[in-house]
Amino acid sequence: MSRREQKCFNCDSGVARAAPVEAERERRVTETIDRRGLLIGLGGLAAAATACNSSAQPPARKLGYAIVGLGYYATRVIIPQFANCRHSRLAALVSGDPDKARRYAAEYGVPERSLYDYRSFDRIGDDPDVDIVYVVLPNSMHAEYTIRAARAGKHVLCEKPMAVSVAECEAMIAACRAAGRTLMIGYRSHFEPHNLHAMKLAREGAIGRRRYVHAEHGFVAGDPGQWRLKKALAGGGSLMDMGIYSVQAARYLTGEEPVAVTARASTDRSDPRFAEVEDLIAWTLDFPSGAISHGMSSYSSNHNRVRIAGDRGRIDMEPATPYAGHSLRLVRDGGEQRLAPPPGPAVNQFVGQLDHMSESAASGGAPIVAGEEGLQDMRIIEAIYRSAAEGRTVRI
Repeated sequence: MSRREQKCFNCDSGVARAAPVEAERERRVTETIDRRGLLIGLGGLAAAATACNSSAQPPARKLGYAIVGLGYYATRVIIPQFANCRHSRLAALVSGDPDKARRYAAEYGVPERSLYDYRSFDRIGDDPDVDIVYVVLPNSMHAEYTIRAARAGKHVLCEKPMAVSVAECEAMIAACRAAGRTLMIGYRSHFEPHNLHAMKLAREGAIGRRRYVHAEHGFVAGDPGQWRLKKALAGGGSLMDMGIYSVQAARYLTGEEPVAVTARASTDRSDPRFAEVEDLIAWTLDFPSGAISHGMSSYSSNHNRVRIAGDRGRIDMEPATPYAGHSLRLVRDGGEQRLAPPPGPAVNQFVGQLDHMSESAASGGAPIVAGEEGLQDMRIIEAIYRSAAEGRTVRI
């Protein structure tokens, strides 16, 4: 093993594993990034999501995924969904814990030859069963393993947040572009029927002119030793974890990109959970139309609510972005309706995400939540942190 190594906490597992760190993870890529991808309007997002890239031809076979990181989200949420996929299958596992890898391989029928650790990861380029690498690691490792996967000739689905800095996001986009590989970010709400219906209602004028979004996400963090409370692994606190849902909701419901942010943080540094990262942070985003959004994230209180209000009514979602159990209401003309998504194929958000990635990789089309989407969120997140630190409004 290289002298340079970092502790890899497999997501939500709390078990430390060693993984090599390549110098190029820190390298800043100077290649100019296409800015047009940042100006994605709501119409394109929602229409593409609803159609699920219908213009693309379905893959001729199920594309094989290698799951990198075997924490809770990967093993309890993502991997079981392959059984419901039309275009995707589990093909390989990557973990620093060989016993864990063999246990899940036996459960899901992954052959021994398709098990990798972090040192042998680059051999995945020689595995014909793997088409897509799904990076489900702590945030600070996203850039490294995305870049290594692209150089190994594999398409990449990377969990959110895309990385821990704008520079890393740009490096990931450049690496996938240079390799001719598709890069998609794990924004599952873009495949969730209630959120898609809310996007459609807002876009089609169900609440009139869109004026205000309120988005709040948080939970009470527990063990101070978990990876998400370590800045070197998480890159930040609640904003990097739950806050990204609030940032996303403001963007996909207004259909606009913010031009300025004013933020404030509140953290009790005597609490051992928050020795390194922020707890509660709140912000206001200003949009070109004059609409505003209040967003927040927290590690010391429970929230999962989004509201968009217009001059004719409002749309409420609570809970808005859970794994299951969504609720959607439309309030207008003095009445309130609890809405279900329109009838259609019963595809959950995880299956929709996996199969959309497979369709995009097979067709060569851009996914609806490409790397540029993650880059834009990171630009906003960096501006929120800067505003909170400097006590002033920051232009984006």
